[in-house]
Amino acid sequence: MSAQPVSRVRRARLWRTTAAVAVLLGVIAYLVVQYVTSGPGAPRCAVRIQGGGDPYELSPEQAANAATISAVATSRGLPERAVTIALATAMQESGLRNINFGDRDSVGLFQQRPSQDWGTVKQIMDPVYSSGEFYRHLVKVPGYSRLPLTVAAQKVQRSGYPQAYAKHEADAALLTGALTGRNGDVLSCTVSHPVDSAGPDGAAKVREKLVREFGAEVLPATEAGGGRTAAAGRSLTVPVQPDGYAAATDDAAQRGWRLANWALAHAADLHIDRISYAGRTWTAADSDKGWQGAAAAGDAAGAVRIVTAQ
Repeated sequence: MSAQPVSRVRRARLWRTTAAVAVLLGVIAYLVVQYVTSGPGAPRCAVRIQGGGDPYELSPEQAANAATISAVATSRGLPERAVTIALATAMQESGLRNINFGDRDSVGLFQQRPSQDWGTVKQIMDPVYSSGEFYRHLVKVPGYSRLPLTVAAQKVQRSGYPQAYAKHEADAALLTGALTGRNGDVLSCTVSHPVDSAGPDGAAKVREKLVREFGAEVLPATEAGGGRTAAAGRSLTVPVQPDGYAAATDDAAQRGWRLANWALAHAADLHIDRISYAGRTWTAADSDKGWQGAAAAGDAAGAVRIVTAQ
């Protein structure tokens, strides 16, 4: 055998060995990340099932992305069914994680493809944008809210595995009930404590994200009551029914829990220390205890108060 073929064989073996080692290291790194982020004692969120049963659990990252998906639907005046379809789709496509990889050029929560005119990679990696694009396509599907979830999702996604969405429908509906506020205080989240400081303008960061996801009308236009132009600080008061935002026929308690649970789902990334609504309070220091206290008789429940960490 000549030296040249032997050299080629050795190079091929070396390449295969290097590739195998790289894959093994990647798997190890993935398992380490999964243990750190999902192992015993790791921060987590859970949706309690009313009437009993095991709760639906997810990571703070997943909860925050789900809350964004729900809030964008609210900003567009869409029904709960739209939220459930969107959540089930994101559960299947990305596991509710905003990933920068996928099949071919797919990226983001919904694995949308820049080559298929869903937007640029930068746009699609923005959960607010990608959620909006999903809903923009969904509302074009005639009677989508009455269709089986798999059919409605497939009309938007054009997936090679359309039936895969079905297995997420029950969990998506449960999460929808929490994030739309319909089921009240069923969402709980634990966070690492002490919470990192949000800085002197922590409330401004919450306000900015709140407005971007729910729309400007979620806050009053004036500084009174922590409106859109309020000064920076640690605390923010969000009226349940600011002028011009919600119709008088909307359920005020549901709107309040929608805002409170949105804040809770974003507690980790916004460095939130305390949330209060309707006589109930969540604190980072006792996050493992969930919502504490009870609504008092006659409690107006007119606003959600959010305090960020110092």
